[in-house]
Amino acid sequence: MSRKPSKDSGGIFDIDDKDRQIAELQAKMTDEAFWQNPSAANHVVRNLKALKNISESWHKLERRLKETSELFHISGDEGEDFLVHLDVDLNALKEELDRLEFLTLFSGEYDANNAIVSINAGAGGTESCDWVSMLLRMYTRWAQGHGFEVTVTDILPGEEAGTKNVTVIVRGAYAYGYLRPEVGVHRLVRISPFDANKRRHTSFASVDVIPEFEGDVEVDIRPEDLRIDVYRAGGKGGQHVNTTDSAVRITHLPTGTVAQCQNERSQHQNKQVALGILKSRLYALKRREQDEKMSREHQEKRKIEWGSQIRSYVLHPYNLVKDHRTDYETGDANGVLDGKLDPFIEIYLRDMKTRRD
Repeated sequence: MSRKPSKDSGGIFDIDDKDRQIAELQAKMTDEAFWQNPSAANHVVRNLKALKNISESWHKLERRLKETSELFHISGDEGEDFLVHLDVDLNALKEELDRLEFLTLFSGEYDANNAIVSINAGAGGTESCDWVSMLLRMYTRWAQGHGFEVTVTDILPGEEAGTKNVTVIVRGAYAYGYLRPEVGVHRLVRISPFDANKRRHTSFASVDVIPEFEGDVEVDIRPEDLRIDVYRAGGKGGQHVNTTDSAVRITHLPTGTVAQCQNERSQHQNKQVALGILKSRLYALKRREQDEKMSREHQEKRKIEWGSQIRSYVLHPYNLVKDHRTDYETGDANGVLDGKLDPFIEIYLRDMKTRRD
C-alpha cells in the first residue's frame, strides 16, 4: 500500500490549509457584488470545486480508514468471510489513496487551471497536417474520458488534407496539470495513406500548452499595442459562420504574440475569446521570464523536425509509442491514439517530482 500522506506534510495534503481556503472562498461568494464579474466568479467557483474535491475525499478516506481499523480490532475470530470482506475494503481504500496520492503531482501554481492547447504541423507537408488532426482527436478523446470540455477556438485546414494548426481550450479540474507534460514535438512513423507507392513516411507536429488565466491577472495591454484583424471564418460552422467576417485575429505588436478565434457566431464573441487567449499567452510569457521553474519548462523553442521529438508514435513496421524523456513505451499505439495517455502523463509527472525531491 502506498505511503499515507501526512496532513502536516504541506502541498496538496495540507488539509487544514485547504479547509481554510474553502472557508475564504465560500465567504467571498456571499458578497452581493460577487457575480458582477462573471469571469472572476466562475474562476472562484472552479477553484472551490477543486479544493472541495480534495478536502472531502481526504476526510472521507480518513473516516473509512478509522471505521475499518475499529472493525478489525473488535471483530475477533470472524472466519474467512470476514477476511474476504476486509480485503475488499482495504483494496478500495488503497485505490482511493492512490488517486489522492496522484493529485500530489499537481503541485504547480497553475495546475488546477484550464488548459489552452495549440498543435502545429511541422516538417512533412500534408503528412504533418494529417498528423495534427490525429493528435487533435487523441487529446479530444483523452479529455472526454476525463469528463473535460473541449472547445476549438481556431483551426486552419491543410491545403490538401488535415490541419495546419489548431487551438483548443480544455476545461476541467487540473486540465493544465495533466496536459503540461505534452509540450514538445511529437513524431509519427507510418505507411502514408497519401502515397500511392505505400512508402513509409515520418511526420512531425508540435504541441504547446499554457494555463488559461481568468479573473484579475497583472497584464498591461494597451489598446494602441493591439492590431485587430477580422476575416471570414473557414471550415465547419454553418452558413452564417462561413459567409460573414466574424473571425478575429489579435496581434500584440510589442511581443508579436497572436491569438485568434473563429468558433463563435459573432465577431464580438470571437473578439472576447481571442482577448482571453491573448491575455493568457502574455501572462504566461511574463511568468516564464520571471519564474525560473516555468522558464525551465519552456526554455527553448525547438524546431519541429527530426531529433527534437519528446515522443514517437510508430505504426510501421511495428506498433510502438515511446516517450524519449522517461523511456516509457507501449505496443498499444492505437490505444494511445484513441486517448489512452494517462500512463505517459503519470510517469512523466512522477519522474519530475523525483528529480525535484
